[in-house]
Amino acid sequence: MITQQWRQESIYTVIEVVGSSPTSWEDAARDAIDTASESLWNLRIGEVKQLDVSLDEMGKIASYRARIKFSLKYDNWKAELGWKGQRCRSSPIPHKG
Repeated sequence: MITQQWRQESIYTVIEVVGSSPTSWEDAARDAIDTASESLWNLRIGEVKQLDVSLDEMGKIASYRARIKFSLKYDNWKAELGWKGQRCRSSPIPHKG
């Protein structure tokens, strides 16, 4: 007899966003966070992956850029609205072997 035991798991989506600023990398990161927060919910972690600058024709810094990786906690909003999908974790996974 196979016994199936499910544990509570957290599922996250990961996206990358690039923010920019004419003044600093900190402002560029803030731009990325503020912009992401306007249209995304359940933001959990932001990790700065890369900092760079764009240069003008004279080789001067035109803007600072921050690439940030965000993780968003999975939200089953469709179920909360009554959507009846096929997502079901109650059936056991067949054991091979």
